Amino acid sequence: MQIMSVNIAIVGLGLIGRRHAQIIQGVKQAELSAIVDPDPQAQQIANDMGCAWFSSLSQMVTDHQPDGVILATPTQMHIEQCLICVDHGLPVLVEKPLCNDTADAATLLDLARARNVPILTGFHRRYNPKIQAAKTAIDQGHLGQLRAIATQCWFYKPDYYFDQAPWRKKSGAGPISVNLAHDIDLMRYLCGDVETVYAMSTPALRGYENEDLATAVLRFESGAVGTISVSDSIASPWSWECTSGENPAYPKTDESCYRIGGSVGSLSVPDMTLWQHQGTPDWWTAFKTQHLASIDTDPLVLQIQHFAEVIRGETEPQTSLVDSVRTTQIIEAVQRSCESGQIINVTPIS
Repeated sequence: MQIMSVNIAIVGLGLIGRRHAQIIQGVKQAELSAIVDPDPQAQQIANDMGCAWFSSLSQMVTDHQPDGVILATPTQMHIEQCLICVDHGLPVLVEKPLCNDTADAATLLDLARARNVPILTGFHRRYNPKIQAAKTAIDQGHLGQLRAIATQCWFYKPDYYFDQAPWRKKSGAGPISVNLAHDIDLMRYLCGDVETVYAMSTPALRGYENEDLATAVLRFESGAVGTISVSDSIASPWSWECTSGENPAYPKTDESCYRIGGSVGSLSVPDMTLWQHQGTPDWWTAFKTQHLASIDTDPLVLQIQHFAEVIRGETEPQTSLVDSVRTTQIIEAVQRSCESGQIINVTPIS
């Protein structure tokens, strides 16, 4: 049976928007129908790609009717643009983070539910076959009862990264808000929702207004405890970017950045090594190791294929709007704990 192709419009033609456009052109289930970006260069790219071009989202929804929309615009524009799409009944894939303040998402949640319009959020790492293999191993009990997860997100951003965009030096633009979202989302995906957060941060070594190092302790509703350390001033091979090989722009290392521990086994990700004792768990007993199999597939491709299925009504979003809001809640809790020095209680939005 032939699968119906869906027409997708992309709003915002920055780095991730262009990548989405290239991927859509190689996916049988989707067609790139329009690009929305006021930059004249975007108009030329749309012409080259054989799709329509619009300078604004409001113009596009008036003059064009895609089956779904990808929002790859700055975070501060997401809520307003999502509301426009939902008001026109258009399913949305919105890049992370959804917003900087969970209070801003309440109206969107209500409208999306009332109109029954699906909204996916761009936590594409969930689609990575390695993450799916880790989730399966956990769900099938290969680790036993989850007890802990340790996450490292360490890398060194060069000076020109900040000089090219001076806002990156300002308060609120440090690695907590810019880089934690994907890792927090995966911790939630693998270990469940978080009930308390305690965190601390240090001022930037380069003298900027923001932090350049933060560490948080998360207690999950299951009783497991997670630690996460993030820094953009540490020269290190231990980050998802360098260990996963997802994006060839980053140097690939043979290390892991997640370690997940349970009562009968532990798993390192993304090298996918499962460690278990030979027989009953006992610290005197030798280990056996197993490498969990997974196929290297670009998760951004899998995300677009999934979005097409959601548009056609064949499945529910794997990365829902509620997921995005709950992850934003945790990031807000990390920031508040760093500022106050207090443990922050989290009540997941539903």
